[in-house]
Amino acid sequence: MGFAKERKRLEKLSEKTVALQHFDSKNAEIITDIFDQYSHTIRILKNKNIDLFNELYLHELQQTKEHKKTLKLAEDSDDRETLFLKYKEALLNAINKTIDVTNKTV
Repeated sequence: MGFAKERKRLEKLSEKTVALQHFDSKNAEIITDIFDQYSHTIRILKNKNIDLFNELYLHELQQTKEHKKTLKLAEDSDDRETLFLKYKEALLNAINKTIDVTNKTV
């Protein structure tokens, strides 16, 4: 099974995620879009090969969702900056782990 298309998409998402440096409304929109695209891509991969991608779907995606939710509920601007960076790192970690799995399936 070829995962090149999804891997390429994930690599672009990784680059976009790395570029985010601080919390503001524009970056919040960007990271939400990246999360939505990652979520869609990991579902596609899970449906193609549940044995390889189910753990990532269940754990990495859920962990990233928790960071997203925590950021959304934060009220203090200092907390938002810190939570945004944690959310970014969790999302980047999930994307990179998924890329690693797709690379191993070549």
